[in-house]
Amino acid sequence: MGDGRGPESSRERPLGIAEVVRLAGRSLDALGLVWVEGEVTQVSRPTSGHLYFALADRGAVLPAVMWGRDLVRQKFEIVAGLHLRVRGRLGVYERDGKMQLYADFAEPAGAGAEALAREQLKAKLAAEGMFAESKKRPLPKFPRRIGVVTSSRGAAVHDIIRTVHRRFPTPILIADAAVQGPTAPHQIVMGMAMVVRAGVDLVIVGRGGGAATDLSAFDHERVVRTISRCPVPVIAAIGHEVDLTLADLAADARASTPTAAAELAVPDGAAIEEIFIKVRSRLDREIRHRLNRANQDLDHAALALHARGERAISARGSELHRLQHRLAALHPRARLAAKHATFNELSRRLASTHPIARITQGQRALDGLLARCTAAIQRSLANGRSELARTGAQMAALSPLAVLDRGYAVVRSGEAIVRDSAQVVAGDRVHIRLAKGSLVATVEAEGEAK
Repeated sequence: MGDGRGPESSRERPLGIAEVVRLAGRSLDALGLVWVEGEVTQVSRPTSGHLYFALADRGAVLPAVMWGRDLVRQKFEIVAGLHLRVRGRLGVYERDGKMQLYADFAEPAGAGAEALAREQLKAKLAAEGMFAESKKRPLPKFPRRIGVVTSSRGAAVHDIIRTVHRRFPTPILIADAAVQGPTAPHQIVMGMAMVVRAGVDLVIVGRGGGAATDLSAFDHERVVRTISRCPVPVIAAIGHEVDLTLADLAADARASTPTAAAELAVPDGAAIEEIFIKVRSRLDREIRHRLNRANQDLDHAALALHARGERAISARGSELHRLQHRLAALHPRARLAAKHATFNELSRRLASTHPIARITQGQRALDGLLARCTAAIQRSLANGRSELARTGAQMAALSPLAVLDRGYAVVRSGEAIVRDSAQVVAGDRVHIRLAKGSLVATVEAEGEAK
């Protein structure tokens, strides 16, 4: 190793494996601190507290380790999928003979740092409940004055003014503020404070569309906290529909565009006018209805008053007639008439209790029962005759004699009825029963039925 190129080796004097590994480690260590960039893969964190991971880039993989003392200083968690820029020293792990990076610091690479910082701030504010739906306040239906915090030179402010005056003209106080750049967060916060002190009922914070980096002012922690603590409701109208900043999450309402924010801020004047017309028409109908009801009630009251007058006169007349009747009842002629009526009633009652009347009534009842009994017996006899005739007709229809009356005969050979010519032979005597009378015949020959 006298020439500085490392130990010489040959077939006769080969280097040992440990010596080669140590030589490679010293060569890599001579490079000093290096910065590398790649995507994190194969993350492992055992109980020792150290972090083992790998960085991949264009098909190459570099194992890395970060000791626990360096890991605790990291402001974010290293997980698979992150694209990091890592600082450390290269070395060889002697046991496996593999090169690895001994990292002492890591940060997200490029735009990843901003995205990671945003996600960390989002998680922090969400944990504080700053984005909770329960914190959202309702917007005033008819704001007396609207504060707008945006750039006075952008298209957003003109869209808001034009939409508010078209829908429902309302005073607008504009706080000019930069909406991008390093001073934008401070100007937005100061603009909100200014319009709130001026006495507005509603604040619109917004800007037109732009790249994601142009909207970073609305992800600033100070801006988000100011929106959350604002004493009046806030509408966020930042970028386009696809853009969603932390200010959108903290605001009481979010609009996809500045025009949509103005539509949320004030009602539709044309729709309100139409509602007023309908309400006025309904009130006119209600007033006419109430007037008609009042006129009807007045007519009913007049009729009731007239009826009460008539009832009072009628009551007085009835009282007069009652007094006349009492006076007439006290007259001797009236007493005689009452006695005569009593006598007539007693006579009627005596006549009704006489036995002749009861006998006559009983006789009429007996005659009625006799007539009903006779009619019932006649109906029963008629029904019996009809049933007998129907049964007789059925029996006649089923009688063998009825078949004989139609020209048929019953032939017997001995006691058996002959139904087939095969039952007799020539010379047999048979008895033939006709509808009237009978015959005795001798079989001469058999023949086929015709």
